[in-house]
Amino acid sequence: MSDDSHHGGSGKLPLIGIILLVAFYIVAAVAGLPQKGTKLIVDAASHHGSAGDDHEEGHDSHAAHDDDHANDHAGEGEAQTHDAHAEQEGGGITPPGVLWTFPFVLLLLSIAVMPLLSLTEHWWESNLHRFYVAAGLGLITLGYYAFAHPHAIDAHWPAHHVVEPSDSGVQFELAWTVFANAMLSEYIPFIVLLFSLYTISGGIRISGDVPAHPLTNTAFIGVGGLLASFIGTTGAAMLLIRPLLSTNSERKHVRHTVIFFIFVVCNCGGCLLPIGDPPLFLGYLRGVPFLWTMKLFPEWLFVNCALLTVYWAWDHFYAYPHEKVVDVARDEIQVRRLKFEGMGINGILLAGVIFSVALLDPSKAFPGTDWHAWMYLREIVQLSLVALSLLLGSAAVREANRFNYHAIVEVAALFCGIFICMQPALQILNVRGPDLGVDSPMKFFWATGALSSFLDNAPTYVVFFETARTLPATGGAVVELPGHPILETFLIGISLGAVFMGAMTYIGNGPNFMVKAIAEASGIKMPSFFGYMVYSVCVLLPIFVITTLIFL
Repeated sequence: MSDDSHHGGSGKLPLIGIILLVAFYIVAAVAGLPQKGTKLIVDAASHHGSAGDDHEEGHDSHAAHDDDHANDHAGEGEAQTHDAHAEQEGGGITPPGVLWTFPFVLLLLSIAVMPLLSLTEHWWESNLHRFYVAAGLGLITLGYYAFAHPHAIDAHWPAHHVVEPSDSGVQFELAWTVFANAMLSEYIPFIVLLFSLYTISGGIRISGDVPAHPLTNTAFIGVGGLLASFIGTTGAAMLLIRPLLSTNSERKHVRHTVIFFIFVVCNCGGCLLPIGDPPLFLGYLRGVPFLWTMKLFPEWLFVNCALLTVYWAWDHFYAYPHEKVVDVARDEIQVRRLKFEGMGINGILLAGVIFSVALLDPSKAFPGTDWHAWMYLREIVQLSLVALSLLLGSAAVREANRFNYHAIVEVAALFCGIFICMQPALQILNVRGPDLGVDSPMKFFWATGALSSFLDNAPTYVVFFETARTLPATGGAVVELPGHPILETFLIGISLGAVFMGAMTYIGNGPNFMVKAIAEASGIKMPSFFGYMVYSVCVLLPIFVITTLIFL
């Protein structure tokens, strides 16, 4: 967690770490440990499937339903279904009190306030210090479950089961279950995927310096928004943020460009395919057809075109005219055509990461076979692809990119605490969600979106996805799913809310923080947590209101 990563390039330490992890995994596989984990996942899902009402489902539909209760993809640990709660006799699962969401609230306030206070501004710049705060508040949350939570809780690692409190004074098993739900089921797949996309894309350099006209910047952001649906929001953001910053290096008014980049590329552009954004991928794992998200094209087109239009008007009529004449002249003179380096090997490796996500989920059979990927094989494959990128890619390209691990370490340091501290809030939602009165597409959009702004948008999507499955699928077109269909308009509202409103705060979606960190490392003064929200409230909320009025 050292800040040495701020100054280093690719380095040997990550490569050595990956080699050791792969070696450890091979030893574990020889001992049969990941295979046992996968068997638990498959057996738990098969048991749930056999207990359901739809007994005529074949092997493929069971595989599609496997992940309802066990998944090690980012955010999938929160996928307790309402059916699972109903199966607990006597109501079973009792969530924590609202008071125990305080560590999560305090962590959010720390992220928002500490960079603003003169006493803590420089202290907070250290990723190690960020980790102290995040881990400390995470320990408080785990302490609550160890010493004060008297009720059973749902476990999701390695497979779904219910953990009952014991008669002993210290509930180590409950605390371990919460830790495993947060870290082993959610955090590890989340951070490995982000790390893989971040590191491999760091070996691709789009260099050059075209004049940073408003139309040029709009085109950059628009291309990124399109790529986001096909290589993921993280991949698109990491690929294009550096050349965008390089193009604008002569300009002084750049902050708004980075903010709109986060709006479009890191969030709103990623809703056309399940691989675009983690929430949609969770829906695909729960039986939503792969190409169903293409139905979101009208909303995708409207929101992203609206954002690009607002950005162009802002840059053309306000920001660009306020640039100094000498800076504009320098921008016009210092022109170099765009050049692509490192795309061959790293482009293939990026595709490998995407395919690993799509094909190596342990809860689903590999296409055309009965074989299920071993637990964490997906993550090991992704890390192996990173190792290949570091070994085979050009060190000169990474050095030219000023590549370092500071941004991903910042995400890792903060989100380890976020994933643990948000467990009480998610457990409350999982139990109380059906009682919230959310029963229309517009309500699903705003409820999912509001929580996706402050919780990770992937687990929030799952909560309202499962809530929608408990409601009658009548009065319109439905999306057929294993177990129970969902009214299509409900699913549209949930999907759009999770993806679009992940842009409302820095923590709504993982790439937001990374882009902020990269921009700050390039000398751009980014707004604080609340300062960013001024932009998002003023720009995004009106567009989202119009979106709901037109489409929902």
